[in-house]
Amino acid sequence: MKYRNVGNSGLKISEIGLGSWLTYGTAAEQEAAHTCIAKAFELGINFFDTANAYNRGEGEKAMGAALKPYRRESYVLSTKVYFPMDSGPNDRGLSRKHIMEQCEASLKRLGTDYIDMYFCHRYDSDTPLEETLRALDDLQAQGKILYAAVSEWSAAQLTDAYGIGKRLNLRPLIANQPIYNMFERYIEHEVLPVSGQVGIGQIVFSPLAQGILTGKYKPGQPLPTGSRGADASVNNVISSYMNDTVLNCVQELDKLAKDLGITLSQLALAWILREPGISAALIGATKPAQIEENVKAVDVTLQPETCVEIERILKQAEGFEPLR
Repeated sequence: MKYRNVGNSGLKISEIGLGSWLTYGTAAEQEAAHTCIAKAFELGINFFDTANAYNRGEGEKAMGAALKPYRRESYVLSTKVYFPMDSGPNDRGLSRKHIMEQCEASLKRLGTDYIDMYFCHRYDSDTPLEETLRALDDLQAQGKILYAAVSEWSAAQLTDAYGIGKRLNLRPLIANQPIYNMFERYIEHEVLPVSGQVGIGQIVFSPLAQGILTGKYKPGQPLPTGSRGADASVNNVISSYMNDTVLNCVQELDKLAKDLGITLSQLALAWILREPGISAALIGATKPAQIEENVKAVDVTLQPETCVEIERILKQAEGFEPLR
């Protein structure tokens, strides 16, 4: 495994992290969480990500239980706050009340004394940004979180947060967690350049485009039995990728990967890690073998001519916008 600093901070995380979105606490059984995390540790992964909103806290409980056997200092744990956790008007968002209450609730569900990285899961336009940033800074002062971060914030929002933090002498945000893969590249235009200027690293989710970039889905063929795409109760996002334009691109990318002697998922992850502004790519896994395959991407260096060929293939899908 290889490790990178998160933004301008001294925190080092594995280039491949293990997340629990749509897996642990939902589709996957607890035993799968234990076996996958054990394999992740064996392979050098030290970064584990979840959120309070994943199945209303069940994702956190599953992650916490699976991490319990390991020395707390040996891993970096993150969770998130923003989405509704109940029906009340203050049971959502980034107000000081919701942040403070949900941090305490997450600590209990995770079974830990502190959270390494605490993410604002989205931007809250109903709460003054200064209120949110002060709450995060207070949690750091209390030792309940070590670093503050955000998810899917725009370049303008990151810039505003940086300016307020500097003015108030608050501890800086160190990471943004956006979606990023070969078919969803919006962060390249503004988020990556601005983040580089203000010292924020990108910890990207859905690097394999909901499993599309594993090559398991073929144009004109039925969805594989037992796959995420075939299970509407688990995921309704992947259906937007199921068109011939995208799937034909995937077939070309799969052939390119085979010509390089690697798998398509390794190609897709190596393509993400080529970007210096990326701190880590978050994968989801229900089987240890998936983790074994994906971590090999850290040893893949894509040559310039390969990157040019990837861009040629991806041009065929220009204009594609998946459901989000």
